[in-house]
Amino acid sequence: MFVPLSVLDFRDRAAAFFGEKIGVVDGERQFTYRVWAERTHRLANALVSLGLEPGDRVSFITYNTHHLLEAYYGVLEAGLVLNPVNIRLTPREIAYILNHAGSRAVFFHKDFLPLVDALAPQLSNRPQFVIMDGEIAGPAAHEYEALIGSSSTEPRHQQVDEQAMAELFYTSGTTGLPKGVALSHRALYLHALNAEISLRFDEDDVILHVVPLFHVNGWGVPHFVTMTGGRHVMLRKFDPVALMTAVQQHRVTRLLGVPAIFNAILHHGERTSFDLSSLRQVIIGGSPASPALVRALEEQLGCQAIVGYGLSETSPILTIAQPRRLLTESEPPEKAAARRSMTGWPIPGVTLRVVDVNGADVRRDAEQIGEIVVRGNTVMNGYYRDPDATAVAIRDGWLHTGDMAVIDEAGYVTIKDRSKDVIIRGGENISSVEVENAIASHPAVLEVAVVSAPDERFGEAPVALVVLKPGLSVTEPELKTHCKELLARFKVPRDVHFRESLPKGGTGKILKGELREPFWTGMTERVH
Repeated sequence: MFVPLSVLDFRDRAAAFFGEKIGVVDGERQFTYRVWAERTHRLANALVSLGLEPGDRVSFITYNTHHLLEAYYGVLEAGLVLNPVNIRLTPREIAYILNHAGSRAVFFHKDFLPLVDALAPQLSNRPQFVIMDGEIAGPAAHEYEALIGSSSTEPRHQQVDEQAMAELFYTSGTTGLPKGVALSHRALYLHALNAEISLRFDEDDVILHVVPLFHVNGWGVPHFVTMTGGRHVMLRKFDPVALMTAVQQHRVTRLLGVPAIFNAILHHGERTSFDLSSLRQVIIGGSPASPALVRALEEQLGCQAIVGYGLSETSPILTIAQPRRLLTESEPPEKAAARRSMTGWPIPGVTLRVVDVNGADVRRDAEQIGEIVVRGNTVMNGYYRDPDATAVAIRDGWLHTGDMAVIDEAGYVTIKDRSKDVIIRGGENISSVEVENAIASHPAVLEVAVVSAPDERFGEAPVALVVLKPGLSVTEPELKTHCKELLARFKVPRDVHFRESLPKGGTGKILKGELREPFWTGMTERVH
């Protein structure tokens, strides 16, 4: 008998086999898996009572809270689509996402009431608003606990279309407008199984959700941790002391994070005063990690450190630099250590190639560079309401990542550069085009190019090269202030350099590679 694949099975499994175990911790609040599952049923029934219909989008503007973890299952149980929103974006950007998604309901943490007040009038779909952790205010007509508290704990048993969209995440990509990545029930289910085979979580694992669950490095985790009966510990805001306190208090066994987070821990003056001995593994993703960072984590935290790689478009994990015994037994220790800082090898269910401009596989010599292309059941259905962008990204059945890499004889890939002008600052994707457009809107700017430059704290950061109009002037602080009015703060250029002219090719296109090169001179890789 055919049974549709649905991540709701993971919640039901946790409730059945780990029901009386503390499954979710959010500050002072703790929930057993049985109680937490009941809360997801309540949320599903509440959403239906609000008049939402199958396929409607439900957006969440919040930190890593138990509410959002409940939404990962309650929204889907109601037959709806979950859309966690990046809270670091500007009101203008978030309004665009809510309008493009056509959100019918927006749940928001009370801290974001000013944001919601500002964007509500800009929304064409007139969604219903629900406030969390606070009293009804602003456009909110409902309070979360009151809403679900009056709903039934009975599960909603409805047929799931495994190919239907279940979750919708927006990524900046390479253009100024975010693109919606549509992930199906089937893709999310199979991703959890594939990731679990590689990472081998179990019921004794305690995961601290450091990376926001709206982020590519965060959203796959709730499914395979729930499936295995591990414990979720929510960290609402990243702070090194708060993170280390949580690891010590809850005996956290694994951390997933971007390099900037791990750098902050390693270089914090109070680190040695915390007991972090429960950590067994840290997984670095979101942006490339240096071998030096991997070594420092293993030496100073006393746990295994490995690198992972994935995309919004792939649910997200594609590769993990998990050691293979066959190699570690035959290679010197330094080679094995170096492998853990590589981009990794594909997890089960992922077919990955590195190809040249003609689509032929590059040599497996760790020298010839090509583009990573992938296919598999965890690749997105496509960009939501954007067939043109989908056709560009998925060609001949392969998703073209735009990431340039080499591959060695053992199938380990290492990203060397990017064909797309995306800057990854601390794991956050920044579109250079979007930043350029913001700077170019200043009346004194004639031309601008934004490129990546190495950054000790965030891996890399945007730097702007600007040519001013004759007779006009503007200072670096003034341009940064201008950008802050148009962009999220993490997108504002770290530095602004003024030039007399910018190099151009025969077609008049600005040669960004030539501008980028001086910043990376002496680096072995063009990602940091």
